[in-house]
Amino acid sequence: MAGLVWNREACTLCGLCAEQCPFGAITLADGKVEIGAGCRMCRLCVKGCPQAALALEDTPRKKVDKSAWKGILVFAEVEEGALHPVTLELIGKALALSAGRHPVYAALAAQDSALAQELTYYGVDRVLQYPQQELKHFICERYAAMLEDAVARLLPAVVLVGATPLGRSLAPRTATRLRTGLTADCTQLELRENGDLVQIRPAFGGNIMAQILTPHTRPQFATVRYKVMEAAQRRPEAAGKVEICRLTSENLSTRAEVVSLKAKPPAADIAQADVLVVGGRGLKKREDLAMLEDLARRLGGQLAVTRPLVEAGWADQSKQIGLSGRTVRPRLILTFGVSGAIQFAAGMSAAETIVAVNTDREAPIFSIAHIGIVGDLYEVLPAFEAALREEGIIHE
Repeated sequence: MAGLVWNREACTLCGLCAEQCPFGAITLADGKVEIGAGCRMCRLCVKGCPQAALALEDTPRKKVDKSAWKGILVFAEVEEGALHPVTLELIGKALALSAGRHPVYAALAAQDSALAQELTYYGVDRVLQYPQQELKHFICERYAAMLEDAVARLLPAVVLVGATPLGRSLAPRTATRLRTGLTADCTQLELRENGDLVQIRPAFGGNIMAQILTPHTRPQFATVRYKVMEAAQRRPEAAGKVEICRLTSENLSTRAEVVSLKAKPPAADIAQADVLVVGGRGLKKREDLAMLEDLARRLGGQLAVTRPLVEAGWADQSKQIGLSGRTVRPRLILTFGVSGAIQFAAGMSAAETIVAVNTDREAPIFSIAHIGIVGDLYEVLPAFEAALREEGIIHE
């Protein structure tokens, strides 16, 4: 691993390096040159130093014994007294990655032993349950200490956390504590024979799918988007065991405090809908969304939109599907005037049945649609509704 080295004897403290640094990472203080975390190894200071007092040298990287790290640890998130559905998706992926060759673990902060026992019906080999009262409510420092403790007990090669609001706060804090790598918002995962996890996620605005590795440290942390993995199926009999674990008072110490809780008003979530009707840029005006919303209501589903409609102010961001919106996995999704750019497709391609209507026969949406209709949505939609009425699926 390369790093800048300063030669005190050769340096005249002329300050030229600090002036040349485009990142402001070099400062002169107390008669010495200090190199901050902003350094990007651009080498301008090395090339410009008249005394050659700065040099870029490789420092030996600390090697990790990969053979000591085995298995996959899933953080089991609890929401309103029940297991968050993303937990079962993570377990399902962990079982697929392990293929019976590696153990699957779960770490759970819950006082209810029934939740821990429930996990043993989904193929988890060991469940570490932390029942202490201090963990009843999410405080990031305490949960990070819990997950760090679980890693120390199990030495897992991989740690999976749901990319939920809670998980997106917990995973980076814990990975930093353990001085290991983290890839956020993964949509695909692969496990190599040597134990390296290939973490795949959209990058550069969704224009490429980046494959990221953490080969030099363990464990390998990844947060995984909700609704992109197949959930584990409940088995007739429990197969794993539950272990009760406790944190020390020092690990539970925090300056944060839960003063009060206020329930968020219930709201429809497109990620939970079985049927979605989606409007895209093919819509001519904002008022035309009402046609799609009416169809969605009569089908027992919800209205959703693409990013351009949100940016135009036609719909709330909570209705947006895609990388910067929601990931959905409905049984049926009907898209009208949606081109199907990769950013959108990444958020809905796992739907059971995709029906697409677009005037452009070359639109990307047709490459993933199960049923494609080339035509004007303003002509197709009335005909479609008429067919549904004839079949008795919807009524006036």
